[in-house]
Amino acid sequence: MRVKRVNLLFALVAVMLFSFSCFCISRMTQTSNQLFNCRKRILEFKENILHLKNQTKRNHQELIRVLSRIKYGVRKNLSRNLAEKTVSTLDENKTVSNTFEVLKFFFPHLRKAGRLYPDVIIGKEKTGVSLALGISTVRRGSHSHLKQALTSLVSRMTLAEEKDSVVIVSVADSNEDYVTSVVDMITKKFKRQLKSGSLEVISIPAFFYPDMSHARQSTEDSQKLDSWRIKQVLDFCFLMLYAQPKAMYYLQLEDDIIAKNMYFTKITDFIHNISSNNWFYIEFSILGFVDKPIDLLLGDIFRVKKCSPGETLEECTERNKQIRIQYKPSLFQHVGDVWSSFPITEQYYKVRF
Repeated sequence: MRVKRVNLLFALVAVMLFSFSCFCISRMTQTSNQLFNCRKRILEFKENILHLKNQTKRNHQELIRVLSRIKYGVRKNLSRNLAEKTVSTLDENKTVSNTFEVLKFFFPHLRKAGRLYPDVIIGKEKTGVSLALGISTVRRGSHSHLKQALTSLVSRMTLAEEKDSVVIVSVADSNEDYVTSVVDMITKKFKRQLKSGSLEVISIPAFFYPDMSHARQSTEDSQKLDSWRIKQVLDFCFLMLYAQPKAMYYLQLEDDIIAKNMYFTKITDFIHNISSNNWFYIEFSILGFVDKPIDLLLGDIFRVKKCSPGETLEECTERNKQIRIQYKPSLFQHVGDVWSSFPITEQYYKVRF
C-alpha cells in the first residue's frame, strides 16, 4: 500500500513536471514569436523611416524645382512687360511692371501719378543676360556722338557677347524732334541689333520730373544748375531701374564715348578674376563721368552704404580702395571737345587708350 502511494506520488510529480515543461516550451515559443514579430516590426519601422527620409529628400528636391519654376515664372512675367512696343506711349489698359512704384515713396510729386513706366519706343523682350549697358542721351547743342558711341559698342562685341548683353538707350529729353531723330537714326543704322533684341530705346515721361520753378535760389543760373542736377540724377535712376531685372551686371555709359577693342571681353574677364567678391563697383574709365553730379553721388552712396558710423575718414578711404576698384587702362574714351549736357558748359577731358 505504501509502495502504491509512492508510485502515485512519483506519477503525480512526473505529470506536473511534464505539464510545466510543456508550459515553459509554450511560453518560450510565444516569447520567440513575439521577439520575431518585434524584430519584424522594428525592421518595418526602419524601412518606413528610410522611405520617409527618401520621400522627404525627394519632396525637398521637388520643392526646389517648384521654387525655381516660380522664380523663373516671376522673372518671365516681369520680362514680358518689357516686350516690344512700337508706339511712343503705352496703352492704358496694359499691365506693366511695378518696378518704378518704389519711386513714389521718395518723390511726393509722383504719388498722385498713375502708372510709372517708360515710354518704350523700340524694345524687345530680353532678360537673363550677363551685362546691361545703359546710355542716357540728351541734346548737346549741335554736337551728337550717339551714333559713333553705339557703333563702337556693338561693333566691338562678338556675336556671343552681343547675345549675352543688351544696350539700352534712354532718351531723357522732352524735345520731340530730338526723340524722333534718335529713333530714326537707330532704326536705320542698327536694324540687326534691334531685331535680335540686343538694343532697346526708351523715353522718360515728362511728368516724372518735379516742378522746380518755385525753388528759391540766389540767382537764375544757380536755379538752372540745380534743376539740371536733379534731372540728371532722375535720368540715371530711371534708366537703372529699367535695366535692373534684365542683367546680372550693369554698366553705365555716356552718349559721347568710344569703346576700346575687346572692351566687353576685358570687362567680363576682369570681373570673373577678381579675388574678392566684396567689391562695390568698378570704374573702367579713369575720368569717371564727365557730367556732375553723378561722380559725386557715387562717392556719397559709397560712404552711406559702406562706412561705419564710428569709422574714421582715413579708415573708410583705405577700405574704399578694396571695394571701389579702378580698372586700368581706360576702356572708354570721351570724344573730341566734350560738351556737358548742362547748357553753355563745355569740357575738354580726354583719356588715352
